[in-house]
Amino acid sequence: MPATGKPTRPMIIAFVVTLAATLFPQAASASTALASHKSPFNCGKTFYANNWTPNHNPSGSIDWQSYGGDATNGETVRATAAGTAYFYNAGSTSYGQWVEIRHSDGTRTRYAHLATMVRAAGGSMSVGQGTAIGTVGATGGTDAPHLHYEQRTSTGAMDTSPTVDGVTVSLGQKKAITSTNACGGSSNPYTPQEACGSGYGVIDSAALTGGRVYLLYNSGNGYNCVVTLKTTNVGTASPVSAFLEPQGSTRTTDSGSYGYYAGPVKRSAPGQCVKWGGSVGSSSYTSPFEHCGA
Repeated sequence: MPATGKPTRPMIIAFVVTLAATLFPQAASASTALASHKSPFNCGKTFYANNWTPNHNPSGSIDWQSYGGDATNGETVRATAAGTAYFYNAGSTSYGQWVEIRHSDGTRTRYAHLATMVRAAGGSMSVGQGTAIGTVGATGGTDAPHLHYEQRTSTGAMDTSPTVDGVTVSLGQKKAITSTNACGGSSNPYTPQEACGSGYGVIDSAALTGGRVYLLYNSGNGYNCVVTLKTTNVGTASPVSAFLEPQGSTRTTDSGSYGYYAGPVKRSAPGQCVKWGGSVGSSSYTSPFEHCGA
């Protein structure tokens, strides 16, 4: 805020300093950015992290962009660190569909312009580092698919030199970063969309011990799809199931010993309420009849 006159009283000076600190929070220091973040993409994926300036809002945010012949559009977006994810939809403005993850140290990350999200706007869920939260798109105030990404301190200040996978990207820098997120034997290489197929988007999900069950919908053909993805004993056959039941109809279930997921279970249910769920081992989830407009 520009000064309009020289303050003469200590009380006025203190007020101006406090107001400036509130309106214009400073960039984060290394001591306030505690969470260790990985790239928000699948293991082995390389994309450009562009911290461009000037006129990028907010300053210090990263635009993840295509690298070489590999486009970001449609890529799975993963949590860069563990925390609680909150899902929002700003429509055709601003961030569009976006997610904020609040981490245990008070810091936050934001993921914007998503094409799909694993939970509907207004929902929340606990995530680990590498948990899939959506896919890259171009919703909101943007004209090209990319992932807008922010790291913020617990006070809401931007970290203008964010670090992912050990690479710091300062203002004005553009660096190619290869993801080590979701690497290792315990990570499931499949996404709900890959299991259900083209045209399906996640509209709900529920946590299980050792996995997560997802409900998807295809507005093009009116079909729902349920798939249960494992997060433990991945690649090793163990009991897992998925089911879908349109209201007033029979239930369809897929169960067995699978390495990665159960399903996809698909049923036509345009405009119908559905009951859905699944299990991993002894952990199970059954929804009420819901999502009646999907």
